[in-house]
Amino acid sequence: MDDRREELARRLAQVRERIASACAAAGRDPGEVAMLAVTKTIPARDVVLLHGLGLRDFGENRAQEAAAKVVEVAELLGNPPAGAAPRWYFVGGLQRNKARLVAPWVTRVESVDSARLADALDAQARRAADDGERDGPLPVLLQYSVDGDPGRGGVARDGLLTLASHVAGCAGLRLDGLMAVAPLHADPEEAFADVAAAAEVLRAEHPAATVLSAGMSGDLDVAIRHGSTCVRVGTALVGERRLASR
Repeated sequence: MDDRREELARRLAQVRERIASACAAAGRDPGEVAMLAVTKTIPARDVVLLHGLGLRDFGENRAQEAAAKVVEVAELLGNPPAGAAPRWYFVGGLQRNKARLVAPWVTRVESVDSARLADALDAQARRAADDGERDGPLPVLLQYSVDGDPGRGGVARDGLLTLASHVAGCAGLRLDGLMAVAPLHADPEEAFADVAAAAEVLRAEHPAATVLSAGMSGDLDVAIRHGSTCVRVGTALVGERRLASR
């Protein structure tokens, strides 16, 4: 565990330096860019180590795996001081029938790309609030599709404002902004310029939707240059790992 903690600490320092350097190059304050540690496929004990290194925001992309990990991490941490509890984000494609699994514990869902998914989350968020498991609406981001490929998830530009209006009308949800992934073989500069333009369109209609979650391990520098306020870092932080036995 000591070796793993040292490895994670080294990787975390490198990622933070990359973020700081990217912000300096873009003339931005590093405090404007949050880091979301993508902890999918890594064991709960690694999340606890990252928490001990000062991280609080963790991203998952499989509802059942995440729900189990949330419980296990809570058991391992016990009762952290006020304000130090982990915050969990859902960053992958979410099936409507899995909305009930994430609604009680998720801090934000970053992958809303249809009205039907929004409706499912709305219903489950309101139910969780009624049961005392949530305090207030569930924050969500719209997943924007750069290339319009329906197989990759996301809403294309021509459907963005329609979906935004639908989400804004859901009492159990709060529209916080946009999330996007640069297509694998796309030019990152062009992709994130397009994402930035889409975010501007969204903010023009919904001024409170200021979050732009864009950029991952391989392209976070470019995303920060184009206005990202949250980078999702997995491989650069935790390495190439698979979920170990708990």
